[in-house]
Amino acid sequence: MTNPMIDGRRADSSRRRERVSKALEVLITSGEDITVSGLARSARVDRTFLYRHQDLLERVHAAATTPAEQGRIAAVSRASLQADLANALDRNRRLTARIRQLEQRLSVQFGEAVWTESGLGAPADIDQLQRQIVRLEQELADKADELEQRTEELEAARAANRELTRTLNTGPAAS
Repeated sequence: MTNPMIDGRRADSSRRRERVSKALEVLITSGEDITVSGLARSARVDRTFLYRHQDLLERVHAAATTPAEQGRIAAVSRASLQADLANALDRNRRLTARIRQLEQRLSVQFGEAVWTESGLGAPADIDQLQRQIVRLEQELADKADELEQRTEELEAARAANRELTRTLNTGPAAS
């Protein structure tokens, strides 16, 4: 007993294979460039169908590389396609590295902008703040000097007060 679903899939696969074979013959006789994508489009099948059926894929590659003396003018050689692929991959690597670099720069810029806008970051006028710091440090130094002078004056006043108190407590000195 056979499964109708399996029979249906086999029949569908056979119809697709037949369409691929016919489309391949048309491309060979017309002298057009043969590619997997072009053949899949002509046969109205998905490219993955060709990749899943290795025998069809081998026929496509064989037809694409048939030399001119056998009736096929190869518009693109396999070596040139491989060179194009290598160049595309290299360009892809360079662009990926450049994108990473630009993403990092953008991240830094956004981070600084958010930091500044949040009020947590350094204000825009750092020079003004530096001048204010210098001015306040000078004022602090001046106040420290003034405090030192007043402390010395207070110590001198206390010493004089002690001397006077001692003199008063000892009584009049004999004359």
